[in-house]
Amino acid sequence: MADASGTKSMSIIVTKGSLDWAYPPFILSTTAAAMGLNVTLFFTFYGLSLLLKNLDLKMTPLGNPAMKMPMMGGHMGMPNFASMIPGVDAGATVMMQNMMKKKGVASIPELRALALESAVRMIACQMTMDLFEYTLDDMIPGIELGGAATYIEVATQSEINLFI
Repeated sequence: MADASGTKSMSIIVTKGSLDWAYPPFILSTTAAAMGLNVTLFFTFYGLSLLLKNLDLKMTPLGNPAMKMPMMGGHMGMPNFASMIPGVDAGATVMMQNMMKKKGVASIPELRALALESAVRMIACQMTMDLFEYTLDDMIPGIELGGAATYIEVATQSEINLFI
């Protein structure tokens, strides 16, 4: 399916706002835009925080058994009980940020700016904005407000629909 201009399109519902979950929607959307697709991101619940002017992205190894970081010549996972120790989440966040910087991975602010430059349509869920008491002044410029009906209209016209 393509839009009226014949261009293929993709929509992504963004529901998570942690450091590790922020990458997939921005990488996929900017890649699709570079490939000529019209892309819409719909940010709802915790994903809405990715549109805040002041990002404070964190991550946790809690409940994430796949999080195995390269250490001491291997890949080590962290037991869930260790996440209860104060400072472990902050340490995991810093470790991930340092590893990404060392490997030359673009930051979320850089990817977010690239998405805007690439004409990726970013819609903030109005209900979630109201629920969490955010205003447009809290958000980066260049986004739209919309609700479920807005997303469904986009999704029904999109060739690719993803939920992240």
